[in-house]
Amino acid sequence: MRSAPGSLRTPRRIACWLVPWLFVLVVAPVIRAATTPVLEIPAAKGPLQIAPEIGPGVNLDRAPGWRLVEKGATGSAVRVAVVPGSGSDGTAGRPRLVANIPARDEAAPRRFELVPGDAAAGTPSGEFRFREVDDKSLALDDGDQPVLVYNHGVITNEAIPKNDARRSRACFVHPIFGLQGETLTESFPKDHYHHHGLFWAWPHVRIDDNEYDLWVYGNIQQRFVGWLARKATPVAAVLGVENGWFVGQRKVMIERVWLRVYKPAGGARAIDVELCLVPVDRPVTLWGAPAKSYGGLNLRYAPRRDTVITVPSGRTKEDLPDTPLAWADLSAHFGGSSEASGAAIFVDPSHPDFPPTWLTRHYGILCVGWPGVKPKTFAPGVAIRLNYRVWIHQDAARPERLRQAFDDYAAALKAAWK
Repeated sequence: MRSAPGSLRTPRRIACWLVPWLFVLVVAPVIRAATTPVLEIPAAKGPLQIAPEIGPGVNLDRAPGWRLVEKGATGSAVRVAVVPGSGSDGTAGRPRLVANIPARDEAAPRRFELVPGDAAAGTPSGEFRFREVDDKSLALDDGDQPVLVYNHGVITNEAIPKNDARRSRACFVHPIFGLQGETLTESFPKDHYHHHGLFWAWPHVRIDDNEYDLWVYGNIQQRFVGWLARKATPVAAVLGVENGWFVGQRKVMIERVWLRVYKPAGGARAIDVELCLVPVDRPVTLWGAPAKSYGGLNLRYAPRRDTVITVPSGRTKEDLPDTPLAWADLSAHFGGSSEASGAAIFVDPSHPDFPPTWLTRHYGILCVGWPGVKPKTFAPGVAIRLNYRVWIHQDAARPERLRQAFDDYAAALKAAWK
């Protein structure tokens, strides 16, 4: 028996009408939830410079460009970029998504949705670019403004006597520039030839039964091995480099360094510094200067006046030897400038033995000391990770602003995909 012509058309019409709505109401939200990750950031006022790893569930190949849009808030989307990231041993790891999150009036958790966008739209004025200074030095510029120079080759100060091993140095950052173009760092100062901008070195290095001094370019030396990454984007720039510690021709330590530099925001620029040390084939013991604790990351400041050092407890007039600190700042008038500026060092809260001990000197250096005055031995092949932020700011930053900037840094480190 044949059905009436209208008996089939009606169910078909219902199905044709119902299927699209089922897709919109049921299937599409599931697909969207599966393909549109949400970035969660703990309570912070910002501005925040973030660089979360791009996990397996985040696919950025589906569009030419991307934005972060805050959920439950109005405003323009945040420009993002993809840059190389470092793995647990300092080699190239998962790429990272970098962004400058605008400040907000009050601290509260924030959630951002990653959405497609025009790759060319919303580009900040000026772009980062790397520039070869010569065969020993690589500069980073932000538009027409200099940011820093990484010296991978051996730099020699001919004014220092030839029999003084401190006349040469490699693998350090100098100069570092302030936001007005002022030079913030000094290298080979007359009072301490072995200071050189932003550098990392230990005065006591023991391997087998021999002791070496990495502060002096003598019986142990840092030497450039090769580039790990070099990428400039409109949002941030990343430089990855591998060096080695050499005793004669024998490499005793692998040193991998990553610098991640952001666009200025809120009158400050963030430079994230990641150090990874891996003893090669035998244990290496490190420790700092007795009663002082320098030995680790150091920042030597340029000639200046009206020096002010600030730590979490406030401004201090005295030098602080062997003192546990989460951060420290030095502000001053640099190079005859009428405007004050400065640079702080923030320690990643996941740093070993946080907070580490420091040495602060009003003559012009901040030294993060780790592992400190007591020797610590590290096994061959095991990576040591030490992460910091150099926070360059305009004016003489007040203690409350520095505390807030450190809290924002700690919050940004916890940005994670959900």
